[in-house]
Amino acid sequence: MRHHPLGKTGLFVSELCLGTMTFGGSDGMWGKIGQLQQGEAEALIGHAVDNGINFIDTADVYAGGASETIVGQALKNLGIAREEVVIASKVFGEMGKGPNARGLSRSHIIDGVKASLKRLQLDHIDLYQVHGFDPATPIEETLRALDTMVQHGHVRYIGVSNWAAWQIAKALGISERLGIASFQSLQAYYSVAGRDLERELVPMLKSEGLSLMVWSPLAGGLLSGKYSRDQQAEAGSRRVEFDFPPVDKERGWQAIDAMRPIADAHGVTVARVALAWLLHQPQVTSVIIGAKRLEQLQDNIAAASLTLSAADIAAIDAASALPPEYPGWMFERQGEFRRGQLDESLKRC
Repeated sequence: MRHHPLGKTGLFVSELCLGTMTFGGSDGMWGKIGQLQQGEAEALIGHAVDNGINFIDTADVYAGGASETIVGQALKNLGIAREEVVIASKVFGEMGKGPNARGLSRSHIIDGVKASLKRLQLDHIDLYQVHGFDPATPIEETLRALDTMVQHGHVRYIGVSNWAAWQIAKALGISERLGIASFQSLQAYYSVAGRDLERELVPMLKSEGLSLMVWSPLAGGLLSGKYSRDQQAEAGSRRVEFDFPPVDKERGWQAIDAMRPIADAHGVTVARVALAWLLHQPQVTSVIIGAKRLEQLQDNIAAASLTLSAADIAAIDAASALPPEYPGWMFERQGEFRRGQLDESLKRC
């Protein structure tokens, strides 16, 4: 298990992160995602830590706070030392009935941190992430509130999830101008079946030095290997009950068609190949893996040991490539000569 720096910090996180969205669900949406209770969750957390994962991701909205509660109790029950794990949580979603029990206002962020710390039974959260973009709150208010939490020691680092590249760039500029804590990571959807973030977000991450944490790396189970053009999701499955994230199914089937012979050649599952492809992407810092069963988690962890050849990567890339889109195709056309100059210069160095 490799470990990588988080953004421009000295904090190292494992290349696989244990996601906890399957913890604590009962009815409604969270029950469809997962209903693991304390003992089952502890088995997964213990196995993950024993196999080199030091990164655990949760959120206040997961199962109405139950996920955070289970994670906090698990750390105590398993006797895991606080310094051995990096705990990430999030704020944004609705946590009450009032008009201020959601969003990224100073009020909700401060209330959210206190509530999450209580559920987690911790004195600080290592990575506190805004879970979405709030059109009702100025970005500066959100950043100042996060900085206050950092200054008070309740939060060590801050991150962002599900924002556009221009929004993140604007936030980074505000943080630099004010001399306050800045985002160190982006948690975003990325999979072989959904490579949209390569258009704008990946270039921004490379430019600004932010880490990328990947959520739903198997496209909500579509890339698990259970499905194909001929064998699609049946009633009662996750993809039918909770068809998220949205996926271009045709591109997904193409990717699965390309990965299946690669999986057979390596003697592994399609899911393991899909995760390994992400781990081979230089912009990826950590891939969030979630599971309902121990054998799922074991297979996902094994992806860290799977080395894909250049031919494997090229075959998957070709099958899952995004269609050209403006202004990307114009950048490619207009920048060709200048890129050639750079390449020649590097050859002479």
